[in-house]
Amino acid sequence: MFIDDYFNEPGGRVCFTREQASGFAKHVADDFNPIHDIDSKRFCVPGDLLFAVMLAKYGVSQHMQFVFSGMVSDGVELVLPQPGPQLSICDAQGREYLQVQRGGGNSLDASLVENLTRSYVAFSGHTFPHILAPLLKEQQVMINPQRPMVIYQSMEIDLDTLDITAPTLVSERNELQIDGKRGAVLLAFRLMEGERVVGRGCKRMLMSGLRPFDDAAFEAGVSQYLAHKDAYAAGA
Repeated sequence: MFIDDYFNEPGGRVCFTREQASGFAKHVADDFNPIHDIDSKRFCVPGDLLFAVMLAKYGVSQHMQFVFSGMVSDGVELVLPQPGPQLSICDAQGREYLQVQRGGGNSLDASLVENLTRSYVAFSGHTFPHILAPLLKEQQVMINPQRPMVIYQSMEIDLDTLDITAPTLVSERNELQIDGKRGAVLLAFRLMEGERVVGRGCKRMLMSGLRPFDDAAFEAGVSQYLAHKDAYAAGA
C-alpha cells in the first residue's frame, strides 16, 4: 500500500522517522504546518498519518472514532493491539497516544482503504488557511503567529454502507467556539460516492493562546505559511 513508505515496523511495532512523517504531511496531506518540518524543535508526527496507519492495519469500519491523547515524536515505537471494537495505541512503556473505537461492518479492501485515506487527509490537511482563516477572522481572534498552538483532538466517520469504492469528502459546516484564549473547532463533512451521500463525519481541534485579531499580523502569518509551501515546492 502507498502508506508503507511512511512508517517502519521494527519488531512488529510502528514508528516514524522525521523524513517519513514530514513527507506524508507535505506530499499526501498538502499540510505545511511547521510542526511537521524535519528540523522543527517541536516536531510531531501528523495525526492524519496515525489515522492512515490505523486504516491500513485494521481496515475501514462503518463507525470509527479516533481520539488523540498524545503527540508522537520520531522514534516512538507504537504497539498495535489485536483487532477489536476499542483500541488503545500505546508505546512500549504504556504511554497512550491514540484511542480508536470501531463498530459495524469492516472492510480490508485495499482500494477502499487508500481512497478513503487520501480523501480524508486531503480534506484535513487544508484546515489552515482554507478553513480556519475565515473562522478566525469572523470571530476577530487569531493564533499567535510566532507560536501557533492547534491540537488535533479527534475525528469520527459514520458510513451508511461499505459497498463503496472511492468516497469523497464535502465540507458541510464549520464552527469555532471561543472561551477566553481558547478555541474549539468543529469541521463537519459528508461523504459522497458520486452523487450519493454515503456517510458523514467531523474533525475537532483545540486552539490556545488566542489573541485579538490584527489584520496585518494575520495576513503576514498566512503569507508566511504559503511562502513556506511555495519554497518547499520550488526545492522539491
